[in-house]
Amino acid sequence: MTAFLIAALITAVSLLIISKLPLGIQVDSFWKALVAAIVFGILNGIAQSVPGWITFLPKLLTLGLFSLIANAIIFGLAAWLVRGFDLRWGFWSALLGSIALSFVNSILSWVLDTIFPNLIR
Repeated sequence: MTAFLIAALITAVSLLIISKLPLGIQVDSFWKALVAAIVFGILNGIAQSVPGWITFLPKLLTLGLFSLIANAIIFGLAAWLVRGFDLRWGFWSALLGSIALSFVNSILSWVLDTIFPNLIR
């Protein structure tokens, strides 16, 4: 549970950072970003529960683009569910936002893991 809360905090900060980039993503406040991060985490958890053999063929046929589109859909669904987390350009903002979120999340997680090595585990 602690790891989920830390990941949610990292994702919330990442959402605030990418909302400052010209990607068409708007987040009203830190609390809205935190709620969006929790919703995003829950939706990702549900998506990850799909057996790998079901998604193998679409991933193979699209050379991995299936995962990118699925992440954009989850990002857009989180924005649709949370008031105060808006996508100005619809799907394109969701696509760019999901890519930017993965980069910023990775960087922040790496920095946090470097400073506090056993915090996330």
